[in-house]
Amino acid sequence: MTTRPDKAGQIWASIDIGSNSFRLELARLSGDRYQRVSYIKESVRLGAGLDAEGMLTEEAMQRGLNCLSGFGEQLVGIAPERIRAVATQTLREARNRNAFLARAEAVLGHPVEVIAGREEARLIFAGVARLQPSDKPRLVIDIGGRSTEMILGRGRKPARAESFGVGSVGLSMRFFADGRYTEEAFRAAQVAAGAELEEALTLFRPELWHEALGSSGTVGAVSQILAATGQTDGRITPAALRWCIAQCIAAGSQDQLQIAGLKEDRRPVVAGGLCILYTLLTQFGIEELLPTKGALRQGVIFDLAERLQPSGARDPRADSVTALQQRFDVDLAQADRVAQQAEKLYRQLVPKPSPELLRELRWAAALHEIGMLVSHHDHHRHSAYIIGHADAPGFSTNQLQRLGTLALGQRGGLRKLEEQLTDATLLDQLVALRLALILCHARTPVTAAAPKLSRSGRQLTLSCPKSWSGEQARTRFLLKEEAEAWARTGQLELVIG
Repeated sequence: MTTRPDKAGQIWASIDIGSNSFRLELARLSGDRYQRVSYIKESVRLGAGLDAEGMLTEEAMQRGLNCLSGFGEQLVGIAPERIRAVATQTLREARNRNAFLARAEAVLGHPVEVIAGREEARLIFAGVARLQPSDKPRLVIDIGGRSTEMILGRGRKPARAESFGVGSVGLSMRFFADGRYTEEAFRAAQVAAGAELEEALTLFRPELWHEALGSSGTVGAVSQILAATGQTDGRITPAALRWCIAQCIAAGSQDQLQIAGLKEDRRPVVAGGLCILYTLLTQFGIEELLPTKGALRQGVIFDLAERLQPSGARDPRADSVTALQQRFDVDLAQADRVAQQAEKLYRQLVPKPSPELLRELRWAAALHEIGMLVSHHDHHRHSAYIIGHADAPGFSTNQLQRLGTLALGQRGGLRKLEEQLTDATLLDQLVALRLALILCHARTPVTAAAPKLSRSGRQLTLSCPKSWSGEQARTRFLLKEEAEAWARTGQLELVIG
């Protein structure tokens, strides 16, 4: 059953494409008040379909696509800018993720963003901090299907966020693939989990936080077992986890495990989840872990709502760009000149620009020279690599790769971007950025009598003021070379008038 059209424009939607489960959350926001409208969770076990070569199997992809097709029906009538779909560890790992993403976006009817581990952790904390506010220093843990996120923070501000490549699906497949439970298998799984998490011991030591909270699937599933069996009121302790592990070993296999509160969709991954939890509590000195309401899906909604505020002042991506500029000693005056000129040209090319595409262009201009700290020679290639591989809060890996593509294409031949230039929106951004860089090549303010850019089909015309005839010989030379570069692509004709 689909939702009714959101005529009032009040509904927000988040889709969490996890390694074990896919989740859809619809909600309304009013100030700090969060009201859930609808929640759907499906056990897809996408992570279980990642083969030894790091490829998603067709069967696993089809399970995911079937789920997303149903989610797409629920999104009908909701404004596209109020919808965000994010994918986590399995699609960070999958070598054929782009093939899956293209099919996923088609059935969902909305783009899917792959987010980095630290970005996932940041969004998890955002959900927890807003739905369960506190001024105490906290440790938040989220055990997913193929990764575990740990976050230290206070209030709404995360102080440290890390992601580790161990999760309930991956560990269960590695040590309990045959469905048998033995003391040796549990011991080996705990050693493997401990080895993955050991590097974080000093970062998340007990003296840094006053309470520990657990978010989402594994913690929720184990909490329900403990409450249903009367072991605790739902809080997770080392003793309670030892009891759970003992029940598994006594049963001998997942098929024979009969324990109150265990849902069928959790049965294949419960052993791995228990091992990670027990390792975390004993290794990090956590006496009790409290389940919390907040999770990634709510954090996505809160973050999206902040992005769309009129001023955009709370968009964390702007802070990330500033931090990167500072770290790589960017010439801020030149970056601002290029950004302003690129925006002017882009608005002439696209009279009603998408605010998000306009922001991307300005960010690309702000960061286009960060590679100069590595080397002035081929700095555009260094810039592209740094941007595409940066940990930048607020950005998805997709968007960072797009910014990296713009940085790569800022100068030189365009053949290297032949495939990307089929995206008309990126092509327009790149034209504006390259022309802005030429107009600002002297690293001085652009004259008020700047050229005007217009479009007629595939032909773009840059009309230069008559006063340029003798004053701007070098700029005209560079623009002529630029027109020749675009002519070689066959994508458009650039006329310098």
